[in-house]
Order: sequence, then structure tokens, then C-alpha cells
Amino acid sequence: MSILVLGVNGSPREYGNTYRLLRVALEGARSEGARVEIRHLHRMRIEPCKGCVSDDERSCRYPCIIDDDMKRLYDELLEADGLIIATPVYWYNVSGHVKNFIDRLTALENMIHFEGRSWLEGKVAGFIAVGNDVGALAVIQGLMAVMNSMGMLVPPWALAYYERRGDVLEDEQAILDAWNVGRAVAIAAKLLKEADVRWYVVAGAPLQRAVRRARREARELELRQRATRLKLFKALAKAGLKQTGLGD
Repeated sequence: MSILVLGVNGSPREYGNTYRLLRVALEGARSEGARVEIRHLHRMRIEPCKGCVSDDERSCRYPCIIDDDMKRLYDELLEADGLIIATPVYWYNVSGHVKNFIDRLTALENMIHFEGRSWLEGKVAGFIAVGNDVGALAVIQGLMAVMNSMGMLVPPWALAYYERRGDVLEDEQAILDAWNVGRAVAIAAKLLKEADVRWYVVAGAPLQRAVRRARREARELELRQRATRLKLFKALAKAGLKQTGLGD
């Protein structure tokens, strides 16, 4: 089964460590049979999001009203099965190029209000962050939360980072991690493509039954535990007063 993994380089330094780890990751994906493509965001005109969704939820959709190079990236993302985002660390965050790119993905995520599903749902995401100071892991944590909230799957071992100066290709751990980011994204993308799973659904009656059960059982647990917990708190408070000499 043919799959496509798209790598996005968020660094304006095309030759830098961000690109180098991304290239290693894409070769890892290729080793699992994936076709790979790379896009350098700094070469593209990607305007900031205008926040349409905050004025009218249904005004934000594909195709985005902004006429720029994101239109081409949207179509490439829709074709791709996996996405690897690689970014330099700029002040404990992603680069401006990556931030614009992610904000503009809302047009695909917000299709849930038109078709019942995010158009990114079922795709797989991996992450690379590079800087010469701390903050790379925090950047990846944020990226993971955002992309997962847009419907993308984050598989095991889907992160690599580097927080030092020098050529990252000399760091055995970093290049091994990057290689496996690509492999993980490709493997997960193949499995998901075969499964054709709906990950986020409007459950209706089953959800309401789950809510009723949760409410009933929580109430039963509260009735059983509350008296015991109050006794415990009083005993602890009394013991604390005795230790201070105030309870004599």
C-alpha cells in the first residue's frame, strides 16, 4: 500500500540542523516504503490567520479565503498520509513560519462543522525541534497537543530534538531518534490507511448512557466516601493541633 509522508521545514536556514534531522526522518520513512516530499516554509507566502472562526464558526473552511501558497499546501496535506513538522526553537516556541502554517490548518480541522469530521483526522504526525538552548521538548509538547486536537494520530517515538550547537549529524542519539520518527509515522500511516477508522464521532444515545452511568456511580462513591474523608480530615487536623501544642 502506497503512502506519502510530507516533511515541513520551518527553518529559514535550509542547510541547518532542523533540515538535517528532517531529512534523516524522511529517509527513515522511505525505509518503510513511504514516498516522501519536503517543503521549505520560508520559500512560501503563508499569511497569518485572520481569525474568521472567532467571528463565525462556519466562515472558516476549506478553501481558505486567503489567496496565498497555503492553498497548494492544503492539497498536498490532503494527499499525504503522514506529516513531519520540523522547527527551530525561537524563544521557547516554534518559528513564525511554523506558527502561521499551523494556524492556517484550522480551515481543514474546522470542516468538522460541515462534514462531521476534521479533514486531518486519521493522518499521522511526527515532530522535530532544534535549538542551541533549552525548550525543544516543550515546543514538541505543544505541537503534539495541537495536531492531536486537529484529529491527527501521534504514534510512539514520534519526536526528536537537539539542544546544542554543532552539527547534529554527529549526534548518534539525535539522528537515531529522527530516523525512528520517520519510521513511526510511516508505519502508523500504513496501519491507519488499512483500518479506515473514524476517531471522533457524535455518539448520541450511547454517550448519554455513559453520562448517566458516570453521574450515578460518582454519586454513589461520594456518599460512601464523604463521611470517611471528613473523619480523616478531622483526625489529621486534631493531630496537627496536638503537635503544635494548640490542641491541649
